[in-house]
Amino acid sequence: MDCSCLFFIFLLFVAINTDTKTEEFFGMAIENEFSNNAGGRTNFAKKRASLHNLVSGLGKLPPQALDLEEAVLGALMLEKNALSEVIDILKPDSFYKEAHQKIYEAIFNLFQQTSPIDLLTVTAELRKMGALEMVGGAYYITQLTDRVVSAANIEFHARIISQKYIQRELIKVSTEIINNSYDETTDIFDLLDHAEKSLFDIAQNNLRRDSRKMDDIMREAITNLEALRDRTDGLTGIPSGLTALDRMTSGWQPSDLVIIAARPAMGKTAFVLSVARNAAVDHQRPVAVFSLEMSSVQLVNRLIAGETEIEQEKLKKGNLADHEWQQLHSRIGRLTEAPLIIDDTPALNVFEFRAKCRRLKAQHDIQMVIVDYLQLMHGKSEGKGGGNREQEIGSISRALKSVAKELNIPVLALSQLSRAVESRPGNSKRPMLSDLRESGSIEQDADMVLFLYRPEYYGLTEDEEGRPTAGVGEVIIAKHRNGETGIVPLRFVGKYVKFVDLEEDFGGADSFGGGMDNFSAIGPSDAFGGAGGFGAGGITMPSRMNDMPDDAPF
Repeated sequence: MDCSCLFFIFLLFVAINTDTKTEEFFGMAIENEFSNNAGGRTNFAKKRASLHNLVSGLGKLPPQALDLEEAVLGALMLEKNALSEVIDILKPDSFYKEAHQKIYEAIFNLFQQTSPIDLLTVTAELRKMGALEMVGGAYYITQLTDRVVSAANIEFHARIISQKYIQRELIKVSTEIINNSYDETTDIFDLLDHAEKSLFDIAQNNLRRDSRKMDDIMREAITNLEALRDRTDGLTGIPSGLTALDRMTSGWQPSDLVIIAARPAMGKTAFVLSVARNAAVDHQRPVAVFSLEMSSVQLVNRLIAGETEIEQEKLKKGNLADHEWQQLHSRIGRLTEAPLIIDDTPALNVFEFRAKCRRLKAQHDIQMVIVDYLQLMHGKSEGKGGGNREQEIGSISRALKSVAKELNIPVLALSQLSRAVESRPGNSKRPMLSDLRESGSIEQDADMVLFLYRPEYYGLTEDEEGRPTAGVGEVIIAKHRNGETGIVPLRFVGKYVKFVDLEEDFGGADSFGGGMDNFSAIGPSDAFGGAGGFGAGGITMPSRMNDMPDDAPF
């Protein structure tokens, strides 16, 4: 090693251990060394460029704004109401310098105690915390107040400090991800989940919506009302395609979490598939279906059965006649072109669900999300869970609600009911809110709770009013945060696995509003004998009264 190399190593050691900027120090040294050298000046530019690359490789300082930190802390001790402008922007960790974190913590403690915030009280609080000497003593606190004259720009300065903190957190998370990625023992799916959760936590903890003034909100509300004025269908949300249900709910509302619960074999999946099909095919609303129970092909086979009105059993076996093949190909065109997205990822956790919904919203502008079903989701990474299942279900329902609110779309989640329904004595098997399985948080977080009930399943051939229950399914609106509750009767077509309107058979949609008590008498209808009729092989016979003379007595 020649003398020049030793000389530069010495300079590097001196620069690192002094307050002089490394690159400036090296630059001055090189310039001095080569200024008196005739051939040196020609190589000076190259040496300077090499020096820049060398120094740049020595490391980087984390993003910081120490001068703004000092200015904000000084302003907080100068003006009484300054803290109220930054308290929702800054937290102690937002400051880069540990001394500044302690000073802000002392200021925050005084605010919680409703004590005055000034030079003397902050000094006293730091002394009580045992941190006064660590931050630099009372002299340093005094210096902070000398750096500013007012708190005029404190909010702007605080936002810059917050941005620097977010950058540091992103660097921290990214470095951790890089290190874990090099670790061969790390499970890749755990790594992806951890990375996504870490980034989401940074966003959740730092990027919050600002408060809005009443006049701004009022203008938006009036604009929405004016847009609805010209609508004749009364729908303000995503239509379900079921007339009576839409009349009571005005459609699935944005930001609502709708829980649809029932015992097994009640037709939960058939109901949400009917709703998804109606929204996507008839109204061209993009819908995302997350199926944790059935595969995507199984769901599509159900959709094909409902769309083509070919029995599901025939589709399952592929035993179709020639005319049924023609019927299938002629009717699936609209279903094929529908903006319907199906994700059948098993054991989906809330972090994956949230990330996928965000991507689908950005890529396809989805208007509704369906989850089948809630109890099959995981609240966190598998194997890392803590607490009991009830707490986990509670965290899942809160996550579903947060996604609905964040993306401003309705989220429909299926849920199982407890066995208490089956053990209920007598003929009344209608579910109640207390039957929701595993967590009261579901009822608390939901904006709407719907129960599906088919009396026919329990062997009940007539309802309380003596009306036949064959092929009838009820949607019981047990909770409706922004509307009325009641019972909506529908027709369940088992062989086609779908729900359709029952209004023709029960005297029109107007009879639905008050629940089951408003049903009108069932009369003969062509709908009974149609393809979607009550049960298989139903036949409608003409009445003998048609052959009697008009003046004949009854």
